[in-house]
Amino acid sequence: MNPIRPKDRDAVLQSLRAGVVPRNGQHLIQVGRQKELDALLQDIERVADGGASFRVVIGEYGAGKTFFLNLVRAIALEKKLVTVQADLNPDRRLHASGGQARSLYSELVKNISTRTKPDGGAMAGIVEKFIGQVRTEAKAANRSAEDVIRQKLDVLTEMVNGYDFADVIAAYCRGFDQGDEELKGNAIRWLRGEFTTKTDARAALGVRTIIDDASVYDQLKLLGRFVRLAGYSGLFVCLDELVNLYKLANVQARNSNYEQILRILNDSLQGSAEGLGFVLGGTPEFLLDTKRGLYSYTALQSRLAENTFATGGLVDYTGPVIRLASLTPEDFYVLLDKLRQVHAFGDEANARIPKDGIASFMAHCATRLGDQYFRTPRTTITAFINLLSVLEQNRDADWRQLVGAVEVESDTGGLDDVAVEADDDLASFRIN
Repeated sequence: MNPIRPKDRDAVLQSLRAGVVPRNGQHLIQVGRQKELDALLQDIERVADGGASFRVVIGEYGAGKTFFLNLVRAIALEKKLVTVQADLNPDRRLHASGGQARSLYSELVKNISTRTKPDGGAMAGIVEKFIGQVRTEAKAANRSAEDVIRQKLDVLTEMVNGYDFADVIAAYCRGFDQGDEELKGNAIRWLRGEFTTKTDARAALGVRTIIDDASVYDQLKLLGRFVRLAGYSGLFVCLDELVNLYKLANVQARNSNYEQILRILNDSLQGSAEGLGFVLGGTPEFLLDTKRGLYSYTALQSRLAENTFATGGLVDYTGPVIRLASLTPEDFYVLLDKLRQVHAFGDEANARIPKDGIASFMAHCATRLGDQYFRTPRTTITAFINLLSVLEQNRDADWRQLVGAVEVESDTGGLDDVAVEADDDLASFRIN
């Protein structure tokens, strides 16, 4: 492993020690899931080619959904797509009447990212990139920038809020030319869905509509078209914690959200969306429960049903649903070895525990949890990082004695863990 910067090392170890997925340094701890990644890579390429995609990623708690979604998002950024991401919760839904859908949209756009700005907040940069291209064309044609904006965005006027979207972009251009920061700020506020009344939007920008609960998905389709006009490959939408829809007690509210998912799925399959991809993360009950899950909505059940021929170990990654299996002991061994190397800054000479220690640690976990230690590995990984920390700060300590003292408790939550191909020299590992 190449030398690791302290910033990346600390980002990985501190996040995993707290039981959350690291935002940076993910490539340092990736194992397994190559076929699943290949399937999503095909989706990304389809979106970049002007098509649409839809996937539901299903896995138990701790199977690696969040890590997988973050990894797919990072790949999409490298392919010059714009990404938006958000976790659903009781105040963020795909469909609502009390502002929850608009809240989801605002969170998505707040996290909008590009390759040069991967941590969110890229909306102003996207708009300015588009305006920069427009100003160049306008100067070459001896026309006003606003006229060129209207011409280029004319293809959006057939969509919901398309006219007002063009007005908002034109307003940002005027603010850019005049140095009017307030006007630019109001334009970005509208694009983020932060206006709550049409009166305020009209006073600030002269537009008659706002982004509300009823227009969230239409606005995402509009945004997908716009980013392509700005020179990007498309828009990739990552939604996690879809289990919160499953938890909705109100049947009508739950079905309304499932109907919105059906609409997104139909548009993707029928080619009605352009340059737009969706990937949704959820648990098995969110998908399979015939009383409250997606399968409770008949139209979705028929479209998301598994391939009946994919049995007996056979798989099909071309369908809309991708199931993430739990980590194998081999994958988990490779993961712990990568963590050991990350802790040592990528230098084997600094490692506080040898490779033999990993096998001993896993055997220790297996005696207490059985196969549960790699199915929901958050507590196990936390214990391993704690072990490394103690060894680092107590140089005279013997890892053999500490491994026997580590207590690892069962955890039903789980860490969203890792994904990429294992090293050949480690993949043959087996626990006796």
